[in-house]
Order: sequence, then structure tokens, then C-alpha cells
Amino acid sequence: MASVLNLASTAKTFRIAIVGVGLVGNEFIRQLLAFPAPSPFRLVSLSSSRSTLFHPDGLSITPSTWKDELANSGRKPDLQALLRELSALVKPGQEVVLVDNTSSNEVAALYPQFLSFGVNIITPNKKAFSSELSLYEQILSASLESGARFLNEATVGAGLPIISTLKDLVATGDKVLKVEGVFSGTMSYIFNEFSTAKEGGPSFSSVVSAAREKGYTEPHPADDLNGADVARKLTILSRFIPSLRIALPDGYQSVSTKSLVPPELEGIDSGDEFIRRLPEFDARFDRMRADAAREGKVLRFAGVVDVQAGIIKADLERYPVTHPFATALGGSDNIIMFHTERYGARPLVVQGAGAGAAVTAMGVMSDLLKLI
Repeated sequence: MASVLNLASTAKTFRIAIVGVGLVGNEFIRQLLAFPAPSPFRLVSLSSSRSTLFHPDGLSITPSTWKDELANSGRKPDLQALLRELSALVKPGQEVVLVDNTSSNEVAALYPQFLSFGVNIITPNKKAFSSELSLYEQILSASLESGARFLNEATVGAGLPIISTLKDLVATGDKVLKVEGVFSGTMSYIFNEFSTAKEGGPSFSSVVSAAREKGYTEPHPADDLNGADVARKLTILSRFIPSLRIALPDGYQSVSTKSLVPPELEGIDSGDEFIRRLPEFDARFDRMRADAAREGKVLRFAGVVDVQAGIIKADLERYPVTHPFATALGGSDNIIMFHTERYGARPLVVQGAGAGAAVTAMGVMSDLLKLI
């Protein structure tokens, strides 16, 4: 890898601060520490929700020691202190990077400040890029003024090259007509199992329960079934399309989103109770599946950004049994189609695992390499 990137010839060094050491953060640390020498990366800070480590010249840690050192640091995390420490490291020939592996609104709200001080942002955290337009515009302005970059490939499709593909299409002058896809690994698994080309099939509640047991859903499945995750991803993509950048003033809440949570279950706080009661509504989902089957179609929860029509929606759609969304998907795969003027006869298709710590961390790592 090092020889391909010609890292030995780069004059830059990179001071890396990581916030969030959960599944994705843990895997990203593993990938970063395994990066071949000579590495331009120096890990200067690690922060969990309980403790933090910082040294301006780099932490003396290994894959086997960092967890204990972080847990025993005795220093509480302080984002404003981290902002001051990182901004002091910004100088010519030395890039500073904040890697936010959390899903925190608090961290996301500080992106404009970090960027304004010249600190680059790399993150799989969807919050800042899918919330209200005002925060997104602050991020853009701060990045333009300071020259620091924000890279968020892993916010859509984990390690799949979805955002980079869209950015390249736009930057090279192609006209994006429509982006559609199965953006949720959870929804992909559920409907790949529930709605096939064959008549009948397992109950909706049993498939959701199995998805939860496999770890595909959030602890409370309603957090997946409400469609908000797909709406956030559509918001992120739409803001890279010039004509749609300001189309969603309230972010994902402006997206037309179909929730699959039965209204009667919306107030249930417990994921266990939700699963217990979901079978009461299997007949509704059975009817939707049967209606689609009579038309020779399957059900898929899809996201659509129709640029020409100005429609951005996340909905339960019907697709012919011959459609790639019916034939090409397996497990919890994502599949995204880019319909453009250049790719008019057949869309450009990106497909693969759209969830999981290893591939998400890979997406974060690939963004870090883009700074070189």
C-alpha cells in the first residue's frame, strides 16, 4: 500500500485525533496502527465517552495496550479542550485531522469550529450532514475559508464508493438525473427474506426478530423501520447535487419518508415489547406482499432522489422480479443506481456490504488517504 501511494515522498505529516472507540472506532484504530511504514500518520489523541488521551507528538500505544491506557488515563473528555489542542498543532506541512467515529450530535455541532481552525474532519457520523441546512452551510463556509476538508464517505454505504462516485459525476460535468437504491442494510435483509419471487413466505415479525437476533437492527427495531436512517442518507447525497443543495431545509425531516412502524406501536419504548407485539400486524404486511406478488413484483424499502422531478423520498416500493433490486441483492447488501446523461442506457451501479465495522472503518481510512 505504501509503495502504491508513494508515501515516502510526501512531505506532510498528519496528526490524528480519534473520538469514539466503539465497534467502528476500534476497527479504525486497528487499521491505522497496522498501516505500513513509513507512515505519515501520528495518532495524538483518543477519546471515549469516559476518558481521553493526548500527546502532541503522538501516543505511545499498540493494538494490545491502547484500551487499558485510555481507560486508566484519569482525564475526562473535553471537546473544547481538544479543539484548542488540535488547533495549536496546525501549521504548514502538518495536517491535523479529527476522526469522529461517534453518532453524537454534540460532536457534529462543533465541526464548523474545528474546520475554521484548520482541522480536517473525517467521519461516518451522519448527523451534521443530514440535519438542518444551516449547520451544513456553516460546515461548507468554514471549510472554504480555512481550506480544511471534510470527508464523509462512510456516512452512506459504509466503505462503498457512493459519495465519491456522486462527487466525481458532478465534478466532471455529468448531469445526475436520478439516484435510487436500497440504502439500509437492515431493510435490505428484512425484505430480501420477506418478499421473494416466490408466493408467500415467512411472517414480517419473524423476519424482523431474526434480523434483530443477528445484530442487523438497532436494539429497538423501530429505529430502523421508521425509515429515518435512509432519509438521512438521501439528505447527504442530495446536498452534493447542486440543484438540490438547499432542497431540504430541515434535513432528513424534510424527506418524504414512509415509516413501517405500525401507528399502534409508535409509543413503545422497549425493543423487547415491540418485538412481542409486532406479530399483531403481520396480516397487514402479508397483504402488501400478496398485492405485489400478483403484479409479479417484490417489496423493497428504497430511497429515491429524482433530480428532474425534485422528489426525495424513502418508501416501500414494488419492483419487478427481474429488477436488480429483486435479483442482485443478498443478505444485508446495499445497491445504488446512478442514472445520468452519460450513463443513460444503463445506470452506474454500486453494490456490496453497506454495514459492518470493518467496511465502515475502511471507508473512514480511505477518506484519510485522500488527504495525502
